[in-house]
Amino acid sequence: MAKILVPLAEGLEEIEAITIIDILRRGGADVTTAGLEALEIHGSHHISIKADEILANLEHETFDGIVLPGGMPGSLNLKNDTRLKTMIQKMNESGKLIAAICAAPIVLFEAGVLKYKKFTMHPGEKDKVKYIPQNKQVVVDGNLVTGQASGAAVLFALKLVEKLFGKEKMESVNQGVLYKF
Repeated sequence: MAKILVPLAEGLEEIEAITIIDILRRGGADVTTAGLEALEIHGSHHISIKADEILANLEHETFDGIVLPGGMPGSLNLKNDTRLKTMIQKMNESGKLIAAICAAPIVLFEAGVLKYKKFTMHPGEKDKVKYIPQNKQVVVDGNLVTGQASGAAVLFALKLVEKLFGKEKMESVNQGVLYKF
């Protein structure tokens, strides 16, 4: 079972966060959500989400990957957390799953993960990174998976399941959600 961390920051994009958590858990991942400073997180559209844990309590835990929901100012809040930057760098060095959607690739840029990688992100945020994102809904490059925006959340999450557990498991999960490829 893959152990995945999903950090939740104030101002996150709710569709992305919930879709990631839901689809990964349907796929069999052990998903732990972590608020940066508190258990209750308020999204950019005023929906509250309760995290499983506070990030400070998980800094010494071992995870098989990290998935960052986007949204603004949620992505900026993730980017400004030095603990996350360190965690992402260590996971990337170990070849573990690193994933981000919408504006959250700015966090990966800050951590130095996007260099020499193909990626996508929300077109409205591309000026926050030095590299040119691809204009695709989802891009997979090695251990890196990125998604463009909320509209790609289900496809993004299904690609994460495929990356972690294989195509057959992803197709099995999709039997329940019926995403049209």
